[in-house]
Amino acid sequence: MSLKPSDLDSSAFDAQSSSNPIPSDATPVPLDPPSTSSTLSESEENHCSSSSPSSTPPPVHLPLSWPPDATLSLQWIQHLIAAFDWSSKNLSPSEFPSVLPVSVFDTLILTASKILHKEPNCLRILDDSVASSDSTVVVVGDIHGQFHDLIFLLQDAGFPSDNRFFVFNGDYVDRGAWGLETFILLLAWKVFMPHRVFLLRGNHESKYCTSVYGFEKEVLTKYGDKGKHVYRKCLGCFEGLPLASIIAGRVFTAHGGLFRSISVPSSKRSKGKKNRRIILNPEANGLSLGSLEELSKARRSVLDPPWEGLNLIPGDVLWSDPSMTPGLSPNRERGIGLLWGPDCTEEFLKKFDLKLIIRSHEGPDAREKRPGLGGMDQGYTIDHVVDSGKLITLFSAPDYPQFQATGKRYKNKGAYIVLEPPNFDVPLIHSFEAITPRPKVNAYYDFEDVIDSDEELDLATMTTDS
Repeated sequence: MSLKPSDLDSSAFDAQSSSNPIPSDATPVPLDPPSTSSTLSESEENHCSSSSPSSTPPPVHLPLSWPPDATLSLQWIQHLIAAFDWSSKNLSPSEFPSVLPVSVFDTLILTASKILHKEPNCLRILDDSVASSDSTVVVVGDIHGQFHDLIFLLQDAGFPSDNRFFVFNGDYVDRGAWGLETFILLLAWKVFMPHRVFLLRGNHESKYCTSVYGFEKEVLTKYGDKGKHVYRKCLGCFEGLPLASIIAGRVFTAHGGLFRSISVPSSKRSKGKKNRRIILNPEANGLSLGSLEELSKARRSVLDPPWEGLNLIPGDVLWSDPSMTPGLSPNRERGIGLLWGPDCTEEFLKKFDLKLIIRSHEGPDAREKRPGLGGMDQGYTIDHVVDSGKLITLFSAPDYPQFQATGKRYKNKGAYIVLEPPNFDVPLIHSFEAITPRPKVNAYYDFEDVIDSDEELDLATMTTDS
């Protein structure tokens, strides 16, 4: 299903906040009416200049403040969206504290981090005890700081509510110019509806990626002398993001995908944990798929998921890619994670009684270098169709990447998936075009020299502590 961004009503902004279920017709947040084309001008494609201050007054009182009763509401989140949208078009990035002071950021990220760190590695969403006949689940792929496209997606799918769950598959930051706004908004939704909004970790929620692809510089630019403090808080929050989810016992979602088994047999020569031998199933002995129990025990609280050592499952879940070649093998192209074939998808689905895997991680730039796999023109691809079900790659950042060195843009659509009762395992895929024109802004990384598909990582700079 292909959608175009429709004109959004800027007159119906001040909705009443409520702790009750949010109606599906919750008032939209004002955005400039988008065009139907995802094409940027040549100057915007290459290196946009910062927006000039405008006489347009802010739609809400600024700076934003934390609610006096310390309880977020729908109205507070709508004010946040409107303020971020306005500031992206009317203020320079360095004026961001006049919109969201550091003190408000600190309170929000501390509240969200406490919730996230308590969640398991693999979330169980919509178990039989929770599911209702009218519940739906919206699954979202990579966003990469494309804040305005995220707002369209939320309005198009309908805001989170008591009967509308959201699962975000990671990669909220980097490359796009509004990663901070994107991440802050999603944290606000998490705090407001912690049992309806679920945020998984992507490979870009790491120290290495954010130092290369722009998020670190974005934060330092927007918060100035407080930037290092804000960036450290974000990194700490990244460590708490869960790795995967299982929806209604039928659908597995993760950013990259499947992962290896790591067995820990007891040594015959000695007793105790210190002398147990770790068997990583290296290539010489044959890789094998990991179990959900192993996933649940992995240590996710690392700044950069290790690419070597004993704690490899987080790196696999965040960095792995599907392949049309049968079997499980090291992902040499990326230098971390795995490649898995259709036989592995079948094995995983059958073993855990699943029908569908939804992963993300690959945009149009990465897919053009993957022979045998579909392109990302529509925001998704169906990569494996096996006896037990399907594997889908979902990408929610249209016209990606925001900054592109080549003259020809990919002009891809973004997509999200809706899962409906009774089984939640038949994906309804909604494609949509980018909100245009995007506000003019400078890139926060050297997009002309950095490689777009995360290949050939400088592994020596990544944390290897396991």
